[in-house]
Amino acid sequence: MELNTKGRYAVMAMADLASQRASDATPLPAIAERQQISIAYLEQIFIRLRRAGLVESARGRAGGYRLARPAAEIVIADIMSAVEEDTRMTRCRGEDGAPCLPGHRCLTHNLWEALGAQIAGFLSTVTLKDVLDGLPAHRGRPAVEAFISPSEVQTAR
Repeated sequence: MELNTKGRYAVMAMADLASQRASDATPLPAIAERQQISIAYLEQIFIRLRRAGLVESARGRAGGYRLARPAAEIVIADIMSAVEEDTRMTRCRGEDGAPCLPGHRCLTHNLWEALGAQIAGFLSTVTLKDVLDGLPAHRGRPAVEAFISPSEVQTAR
C-alpha cells in the first residue's frame, strides 16, 4: 500500500485540531508535541491543508490553526487528497503510467485495484467527527460479509 507518513500525520493532526475548541486557534507546536510529529513536517502538511480549504490560520499571539468547517463535514479522503496521498495498492501507476510488469499487468492487479477502491470508498465516508467518536465495529462489517457465507455471518455474531 502506498500510504506514507504524510497522510497518517495529516489525519492525526486534523483529528487533534478537531478535538480542540472550535473557536480557538491551536498553535502547530502544541499539535506537534501532542502527536509527536516534527514541527517542520507539520508546517509542510498544514500549508497543503490550508490551500485545500480544510484549515484556517490565525495570526498573532494567540495564533495557530482551526478547522475551516465542522469536523462532521470533513471526510478523511479530503485530508488525504489535500496532502496528495492516494490509496493505490498496485505498484503500477495506472492507465497512463508504467504497467506492473514490463509490458503487461500482473496477475493480481485487479485484486489490488479493487482493494484500493474499497479503501478510498471507506475513507470518503469517514469524517473527523467519526474518528473522534471512535468508529463503530460494524462500519467495516458489510464489506466482510460479502466474502463469507450467511451461516458464517450468523456464527460471527
